[in-house]
Amino acid sequence: METLYIDTSEKLLELCQRLQSCEWLALDTEFMREKTYYPQLCLLQIGTPEMTACIDPLAIDNMQPVLDLIYNPDITKVLHACGQDMEIFYHLRGSLPGPVFDTQIAAPLLGFAEQAGYARLVEDILGVQLKKSHTRADWSHRPLSNAQLEYAADDVVYLCQIYTVLRDKLFQRGRLDWLQDDFLGLSDPGRYSNPPEKAWRRVKAAHKLRGSQLATLQAFAAWREECAQQENLPRGWLVKDDVMVDIAKQQPVNVEELARIRGLGERTLKRRSDAILKIIQNNRDSKPEAMPDYVRSAKPSVEQEAVIDLLNAVVHVRAAEHQLNPVQLASRKQLQKMVQGEQALELMNGWRRKLIGEELQAVLKGKRHLHIKDGALTITGDT
Repeated sequence: METLYIDTSEKLLELCQRLQSCEWLALDTEFMREKTYYPQLCLLQIGTPEMTACIDPLAIDNMQPVLDLIYNPDITKVLHACGQDMEIFYHLRGSLPGPVFDTQIAAPLLGFAEQAGYARLVEDILGVQLKKSHTRADWSHRPLSNAQLEYAADDVVYLCQIYTVLRDKLFQRGRLDWLQDDFLGLSDPGRYSNPPEKAWRRVKAAHKLRGSQLATLQAFAAWREECAQQENLPRGWLVKDDVMVDIAKQQPVNVEELARIRGLGERTLKRRSDAILKIIQNNRDSKPEAMPDYVRSAKPSVEQEAVIDLLNAVVHVRAAEHQLNPVQLASRKQLQKMVQGEQALELMNGWRRKLIGEELQAVLKGKRHLHIKDGALTITGDT
């Protein structure tokens, strides 16, 4: 297979002209974000069954030709676990490419492991063990070694092969269309934007706070997100989550009290103490935004556990019918959340909604019923 290293605008334009009539392209990225808020694209890999190209964005002034190629709606973009790649494209162009085929999402429909990593899927489908020698490489350092380029190229070389296997088998089983909604959702900008007012929901200990403490944390997290975005710095470089929670709990009223909180760096204290104290003061008597249901789920009652068992039986029946692992349809934790009334569930999106989600809701509403017939569990009624 031909492998190209693209490090000039002329080579890039020639490559894009060569690929513009392709029906699909395999894509991957190498990036750095340890010192930044936004990911820094360091290498872009593109693959077809005939060739592989490693494009160096740090050496090329104008990446628009390849972005135009990627954003061509007539070309399917094949990626694996595409969230971080799509985030990069979103920040580069302010919109998202489509259509997209994500092999990590597609693989479970053929019985492969849920959320399988790329190396695991390559081994399971192709029997090839990938090298892991450059997993922690600094992709911003130049020049890139031949070993690095080979490692990066493998990410699309085998992705091309995985894609054709998955696509063909899904088509043969009549399941290719099942993924349409899942893939369409990957191009939703809401997945990749980080509005400051919702930043507090990512703080794990938020559910432990109440009243003005929670209101302070919510305002604090929004301020930190805005600063991180404006200064392109990692959130934790400003204030770490656990320190932010401690500040919200203790509600210091001056710099001396603030300085006693463990983990707040001297630089942050010097540069940002006034802003932090102002946040605390402004929210001391504030009412917090309500805690979403998904943030804190209570332990299910005995009655709810019985209902969960009932739903789990339905899941096992449908999984057997479609030759799938039951967990790939719905985990017990997902069933618990459904019984407790949560709405934002994975099993109520995409192919899972049609295959099992709507039926489970019908069971909860008493519209579907379980019976034993000839020693087997049967499910009857309306959805």
